[in-house]
Amino acid sequence: MKHFTLECCVDSVASARAAAAGGATRLELCANLIIGGTSPSTALFSRVREAVDLPIRVLLRPRFGDFLYTSDELAILRDEVRMFRAAGADGVVIGCLNADGGLDLPAMEQLMDAADGLPVTLHRAFDLCADPMKALAQAKTLGVSTILTSGCKGSAREGIALLNTLHEQAGDIEILAGAGVNAEVIRMLLHETSLTSFHMSGKAVLESQMRYRNPDVFMGLPGISEYEIWQTDSALVRAARDVLDLA
Repeated sequence: MKHFTLECCVDSVASARAAAAGGATRLELCANLIIGGTSPSTALFSRVREAVDLPIRVLLRPRFGDFLYTSDELAILRDEVRMFRAAGADGVVIGCLNADGGLDLPAMEQLMDAADGLPVTLHRAFDLCADPMKALAQAKTLGVSTILTSGCKGSAREGIALLNTLHEQAGDIEILAGAGVNAEVIRMLLHETSLTSFHMSGKAVLESQMRYRNPDVFMGLPGISEYEIWQTDSALVRAARDVLDLA
């Protein structure tokens, strides 16, 4: 019988509880999922740890945008790796690139050293690499545990060919298929690949409970309403888990 991983990306205690209720087997914890995720606070980590009994890997990303980091940003990442390792995280999720689209090996080595044996996921910076097979080989040398990837496409559905190749050549590295993953996509991936690990957010948009609303103010990106909240829907996670349980 195959062992499947269903990792759910969450950025709140409510989403963590919903993911656990839906049958997720692991969490990726971040902040600001709406912009692809940034590093969460230790306070959020502690609350999620108290709320659910699941392994938690913490996404570390100092800002929105690319993965070409300054020396100050790399120092922040090193500090965060050590901080969350000390806080009891079950793994960290990281990725650094150089300007030519390769893994920044000196930066990655520093972060791997800071992790000091903690499981490390190479996040979707991998999907922005110029040569994914070279990046896979480098990830093996670095000692990365997991690669989160869409197969270098906009979604895992579109990246299925490379996902297959990566899985076949990954060795001990877990290939974690992500981007646009839901129950339907998992069913397709199970049929067309031998993948066993899947990453989803299962998010739904909740209407704010605010009665008074000012429609003229945007705190962040224009067009993104301040009166909508993205939160994991346990039913969407459960639907994905049911597909895996029947596989």
